[in-house]
Amino acid sequence: MLAHIKAGRSLTNYGQYHLTRSQFVVAAVAGALLIYGAVYLFYHSIFLSFMLASLGIAAPRYRRRSLLQQRKERLKLQFKEALFSLTSSLAAGRSLENAFLSTLDDLKLLYPDPRTELLIEFQIVHFRLENAEPLEYALRNFADRAGIDEITQFVDALAACKRSGGDLLEVMKRTSVIISEKLGTEQEIAVMVAQKRFEGRIMMAVPFFFLAFLGLAAPDYMAPLYGGVGYLLLTAALLLLILCFWTMAKIMSIQM
Repeated sequence: MLAHIKAGRSLTNYGQYHLTRSQFVVAAVAGALLIYGAVYLFYHSIFLSFMLASLGIAAPRYRRRSLLQQRKERLKLQFKEALFSLTSSLAAGRSLENAFLSTLDDLKLLYPDPRTELLIEFQIVHFRLENAEPLEYALRNFADRAGIDEITQFVDALAACKRSGGDLLEVMKRTSVIISEKLGTEQEIAVMVAQKRFEGRIMMAVPFFFLAFLGLAAPDYMAPLYGGVGYLLLTAALLLLILCFWTMAKIMSIQM
């Protein structure tokens, strides 16, 4: 990404995510296989399963949304770590610009992977500082592209403090501590939500495993379901499961 700014090309917009061709294919195939398996368990019809498996083409859309959210969560966590380092540097008496450069060195130690999102962004900030661009302008560009409230609040506090001529270092230290605590609380909530989401997925998978087990262990017992009124009952059960899955997804999609 640093090469992009040197070449004058656009930088990453964290509100968008573009799947690679391989990611798109893998998501579509996985979605098709999942739908095929679920439909076959309910109807024992290869033709119907193949027809409905074509709906797997919608899976990349949900995969893209998931990867976008994961990237934002990673960026939040990385920003939290950066705030800890920034606060320590400011407390040691460094200027704001030098504190950011010191934070970049700390990020390189914390995240050896050169593709780490915040590491790249701080390298871009460093590059812009070297080209005499004010720190708040460089950070504002990052905040606008990130679309994360905590980063925007930090940049707003920095810009307001510079305009008003207040105690910049003290305000930045207090702002960093407050935002770090907020991010820590959000992380704890995210962990609990992830646990409940995992439990919900297990609960949703149980009926399918139960249906597969009965189909293998007692096919005669299940035979009446695969004909006549049985298909209506199976369809009603499948629709209820889909409704439960949708409701569970809505409940778990907490915006913090």
